[in-house]
Amino acid sequence: MSDRTYHVLFLCTGNSARSILAESLLNHWGHGKFRGFSAGSFPKGQVHPLAIELLRRMGLPTEGLRSKSWDEFAAAGAPPLDFIFTVCDNAAGEVCPAWPGKPMTAHWGIADPAAVEGTEAYRALAFRKAFTELETRIKLFTNLPIASLDRMKLQDALRAIGKAAPTADV
Repeated sequence: MSDRTYHVLFLCTGNSARSILAESLLNHWGHGKFRGFSAGSFPKGQVHPLAIELLRRMGLPTEGLRSKSWDEFAAAGAPPLDFIFTVCDNAAGEVCPAWPGKPMTAHWGIADPAAVEGTEAYRALAFRKAFTELETRIKLFTNLPIASLDRMKLQDALRAIGKAAPTADV
């Protein structure tokens, strides 16, 4: 097993909910082997309060989380990226910046909990659903034998994870 740390960027349009949840989840489940980041094509400028509330309730890191542009990760001095996952359909269809280092990419579409309307409980449930779906995929990803897979098999595995449904034993 490799001792290196893999850098992973989660992309969404607003970078206020799904990509933020994914960043925190990866930094938790990655156990130092993975470093998660998040960004948006059109960042909202603030993290959705229900995302922060859920992460805190789940005991996950919230320090340093902020809504930011994906341009930060295409600029000189940005951390080298190994993987980029789009977590919203809009971002998946946008023309992305040229990422240094040719990171592997996949689409892991998740319904936008920030777009859900209704009672506070209903909206909180939408965030919990997105969280569970992301947690399932991130656990699958962090358990891949990355160093022993060739690029084609790894790409296939990343795409398959994007189709994974949450399981009861997550």
